[in-house]
Amino acid sequence: MTKALLVIDLQNDYFPGGKFPLWNTDAMLENIERAIAKANAQGVPVIHIQHIAKGGLAPFFNEGTPGADIHPSILATAPKAPVVVKEFADSFEKTNLEKTLTKLGVTDLLVCGMMTQNCVTHTAISKAAEKYNVTILPDCCTTVSEILHLIALHALSTRVKLVPSSEAL
Repeated sequence: MTKALLVIDLQNDYFPGGKFPLWNTDAMLENIERAIAKANAQGVPVIHIQHIAKGGLAPFFNEGTPGADIHPSILATAPKAPVVVKEFADSFEKTNLEKTLTKLGVTDLLVCGMMTQNCVTHTAISKAAEKYNVTILPDCCTTVSEILHLIALHALSTRVKLVPSSEAL
């Protein structure tokens, strides 16, 4: 069993001062920093997933803007982690994520990040993710509100494991 920690869309536009700040970002950021530190200590690869909207038509994450950059504290916690750039909610769709996971010999995905009901969900239940043992770290995810976060986790619970980061790493 080889785990990898996928850190999805920890980008500046989702934090206070960004174009679309989400709920509970401070606590979630601290939890993810701890999860990355544990992953680093255990030799579990960390993979940054970065959403880039090309063409300047999207309301946020536009290519070349500071809001599209990965949050600096996340980069500082995992500075050598590969960055997979995506344009769709599913982190596997038209990216090199699967190739990266194969190269690392990954069998188990620990998934965390921003927009529980969107990018986290679409990645976790992607057709391409079916060959992995997928676990969502609920304490390391967030979205626009607590209620939407909880609804998304409940919906995911029939398809993937939900395990607190303190138990998964």
